[in-house]
Amino acid sequence: MKRMISVFGVFVLVFSVAACYGQNAARGSSKLTLKGQTVSVDYGRPALKGRTFDQLLGQLGEGKVWRLGANQSTTFSTGVDLAFGDVNVPKGEYSLWALKEASGWKLVFNKQHGQWGTQHDAAQDLGSTPLKESKGAKAEEMVTINLAKEGDGGTITIQWGDKVLSASFKAK
Repeated sequence: MKRMISVFGVFVLVFSVAACYGQNAARGSSKLTLKGQTVSVDYGRPALKGRTFDQLLGQLGEGKVWRLGANQSTTFSTGVDLAFGDVNVPKGEYSLWALKEASGWKLVFNKQHGQWGTQHDAAQDLGSTPLKESKGAKAEEMVTINLAKEGDGGTITIQWGDKVLSASFKAK
């Protein structure tokens, strides 16, 4: 009986480790402090592997969302209320998505978080704000999301290849 329990324990351990490594994209994170509270983002980092941003996301139809990374949805956490333009983001945890529109991209805050990155429920969207699009000075092989403090707020910057998407926010 002890041997059977030991074999079962090893079996569970192997499959747990395999599940963790099954998400083959590296994870990344960024954080900053506003008003003594942490604002952070945790995301999957897929690689271009010889492709371009437009080759990969150019296929995405208008009105469709990108998970801003790979595997599990990108999680945005804030310990302070924020304002992204007209969008108020109360302290809490959200998943982040990029919505492709004819005029460019929007950053979408969704009240669900932790779900698999292809499971976006638009009914749970808190709101969206336009993303400024530019070209990076240096291409990034892997998705990189950075939070940088600016005055009484900050900027979120998403870069993949030479595509840079960004939005500014203020602490409330």
